Amino acid sequence: MCNAFSRTLGTTFIVLWLSAAAFAETAGVPAYVLKLPDTVQDVFVADTGASTMYRFERVGDALVQAGEDYISIGQKGVGKERAWDRRTPLGIYFVVDQLDTERMHDKYGITAFPLDYPNEWDRLNRRTGDGIWVHGVLPGGERRPPFDTDGCIALPNEDLARLEERFVPLVTPVIVTRAVEWADPEQVGRLRDGLLAALENWSGSVQSGDLHAYLSMYANDFSYRGMTLGNWAALRFRNFEERGPVDIVLSDILIMADPEEQGLYLSRFRQSLGGRETTKRLYWRQDMTGDWKIVAEDSG
Repeated sequence: MCNAFSRTLGTTFIVLWLSAAAFAETAGVPAYVLKLPDTVQDVFVADTGASTMYRFERVGDALVQAGEDYISIGQKGVGKERAWDRRTPLGIYFVVDQLDTERMHDKYGITAFPLDYPNEWDRLNRRTGDGIWVHGVLPGGERRPPFDTDGCIALPNEDLARLEERFVPLVTPVIVTRAVEWADPEQVGRLRDGLLAALENWSGSVQSGDLHAYLSMYANDFSYRGMTLGNWAALRFRNFEERGPVDIVLSDILIMADPEEQGLYLSRFRQSLGGRETTKRLYWRQDMTGDWKIVAEDSG
């Protein structure tokens, strides 16, 4: 059997964190981006407090700020909790599609990109609603007020047209925050390395079929679609017993810090398990002893 995790990290992925000199030159990187796979070329960060959408672009082995554009957000601000509260959600989201807005209301502008709200962390926190998009604006009303949508993120049509090809469905992350925080590269490096090591231990336990080691990486308050850790353990016991050791290969590894939930981190990756390909998400935080524990997981 072959666990290609370590080999993949060494040959396929470029770790995106800047040296101290590069950090000073570019005024830093957003604190949320710990690692990107080669498949992700752009990261958008919506600074809702500043009504600004920042675009960060991969340039060589660095992630640099490549632009900023004005945005409008929900009429009631941020912190979406329920359907129709007219608030914009905070968190890490991904573009899931591109919509043709020609037959929609003119307020959506030239195009729209739905985001994957609610994600598993939102559902775990009982947040409801859907239909959160990045979209354009009514022609002729290019600069809407800062708080003017039903919860979506709206950009002037001219700006969205320029950025259209940068929003790649099922690839591009959109981080929505109250205010952008900038990272110290050494701290980013330590967090990245710790989470990569934890992810390697997790994949190793799956490959070896070591249920005890596997379950030891899950937090006591872990939840998956209504299942407690005990329910999850029973389910995984059956899976491990039926399957035994299995080849597992991880690729396209992305690691980000949640902009709203202190100490919460997302790893998203492609998983080949016994030849079956899926996209998986694991949400991590450290326990009182400093060990990384999984608090939630999902596919997609």
